[in-house]
Amino acid sequence: MKKRKVLFIDTAHPVLRKELENDGWECHDYPGKDREDLVQIISDYTGIIIRSKIKLDRSFLEKAENLRFIGRVGAGLENIDVNYAGSKGIFCLNAPEGNRDAVGEQAVGMLLMLLNKLRAADAEVRKGIWKREANRGIELGGKTIGIIGYGNTGSAFAKKLKGFGVKVLAYDKYKFGYADEFVEESEMPELYEKCDIISLHVPLTDETTYMADNKFFNSFQKNIYVINTSRGKVLDTSALVAGIKEGKILGACLDVLEYEGLSYENLEFEKLPESFKELVVLDNVILSPHIAGWTHESAYKMAMVIVGKIRGLELVIGH
Repeated sequence: MKKRKVLFIDTAHPVLRKELENDGWECHDYPGKDREDLVQIISDYTGIIIRSKIKLDRSFLEKAENLRFIGRVGAGLENIDVNYAGSKGIFCLNAPEGNRDAVGEQAVGMLLMLLNKLRAADAEVRKGIWKREANRGIELGGKTIGIIGYGNTGSAFAKKLKGFGVKVLAYDKYKFGYADEFVEESEMPELYEKCDIISLHVPLTDETTYMADNKFFNSFQKNIYVINTSRGKVLDTSALVAGIKEGKILGACLDVLEYEGLSYENLEFEKLPESFKELVVLDNVILSPHIAGWTHESAYKMAMVIVGKIRGLELVIGH
């Protein structure tokens, strides 16, 4: 019987390979350097494991004659033509369950850092500067936080907020009946009216691209704080900078940037627009390099989620 083979295009926690090999899969590391090398060998594989290095579009998937699954060690599937893959019987598996707690924790951490001016205070104390009044913070208690997108990370963020004395409202266009002890199910008009803080937890689609634009920010009745741990292109940076300058936006926590490349690792600073240059000098903006879901624990958990989902396909893809 021909042995089933899985190609690892990107790195993943070693447990993923170990568990698949224990299940009888033959696992190979991708030896090539670019997409064309991959196209030459992909027909030999039943499955591939990716993060976000290579775009799996229709032209690529047409060459993947024997492919039955794509395992994305992460949440977003925007670098895969999911519809075409489905038409060819290729299952697209991702692992948002594995990094949701990490994202929820970082969203809280960045928000506390922003409200308590910890970035500036830490830098000043290290220089022997002792400013107490200038670094007076703002408490979360009593604030209303709006979550847009109540999936894995949105719900994890809501759970992490329990105990802070906040009111949490959530809006999800595609979900209903999810209100619980952590969140009140709401519509956007209520978020626009009541929120002090807004947090974005939506996938990147045609519908959500630049969702957070000037119109979006100006729809809020209060001046707000903004958190984005979803995808960079969900938020219009120029609109954010304009909102901060006008005082409409009191501060922002951004783990993602609209200028990220597909690999999320190669920002070409010399090509970045003026809005980014303005963003990075603002004291009331906290930035991190797309690491909200990138913990030691989440690497293991995402790998095991993918293992579980591949095992769940056994009856479909054969032994």
